[in-house]
Amino acid sequence: MQNSKIKRFASNSQSSIKNSKLLAPAKLNIRLKVTGRRPDGYHELVSIMVPVSLFDHLELEMTLRGRIKLTCKGIFIPDNEENLVYRAAQAFFSRTGIESGLSIKLIKNIPVAAGLGGGSSDAAGTLMALNDMCSNPLTSEELAELAVSLGADIPFFLKNRPCVARGIGEILQPIKKWPELWYVIVTPPVKVSTAWVYANLKLKLTTGEYDSIITYLESGSFDIADILENDLETVTASHFPVINTIKKSLVDGGAKGALMTGSGPSVFGIFESKDQALSAKRHLISRDLGNMFVVEGI
Repeated sequence: MQNSKIKRFASNSQSSIKNSKLLAPAKLNIRLKVTGRRPDGYHELVSIMVPVSLFDHLELEMTLRGRIKLTCKGIFIPDNEENLVYRAAQAFFSRTGIESGLSIKLIKNIPVAAGLGGGSSDAAGTLMALNDMCSNPLTSEELAELAVSLGADIPFFLKNRPCVARGIGEILQPIKKWPELWYVIVTPPVKVSTAWVYANLKLKLTTGEYDSIITYLESGSFDIADILENDLETVTASHFPVINTIKKSLVDGGAKGALMTGSGPSVFGIFESKDQALSAKRHLISRDLGNMFVVEGI
């Protein structure tokens, strides 16, 4: 994979002191196994996560007035403290003691509450951009600590590369060699609550998952289809049968495998080339199963 793809998350170097423009990618869970439950209610997991080329657009500009102003376009989301971008900016200024106004423009393209991590990605992009604009007052470790205090998926987007995640998602092991793949994502028109999915999860917890998946990934050549598994899929698919319909349609369209990502409802199929992915999209588009995206792994 080309490093230039990863730089899409970097700020505009020509004007990084006053403003920053960046692309915040979506993510897919290639594998998600629940390994425990903590006293605070969070579930521990082991997951393979990859960023993909479905992006929200963010533009940040420091202002003289001491307030945060967030403007959102595209998919409707709140433009106040309910938005993770707003909370990330607040947390950054509070943590660093920096007093400044900030104008944020967000164009929302990643479906909301869809298992694609768009809100977490936007928050991570905001933290990284502000740190860069303010001459890096926080170390990478401090930035990661701030990120996890805002949301479990946010530290992954600070890495912005394929990783094995564990803990609640904050302990990240970058994957040295991940194949160049294309994905077709289908997001059906249903909303899924992550809290509801976990509350209804009734599975025997997986043990030894981290060591076994690391060993498998480091073994050299491996087949992605062999590791596609999501413990949350059974819960979501039992309530929304369209999940299984989409999976079958993607496989019928030529996918090497298909899986729900996160707590859903988005489902993705894996393809070895862009042409194969576009062909599958043409196969599915008449079925009107939801919003569809052809994306490349980053």
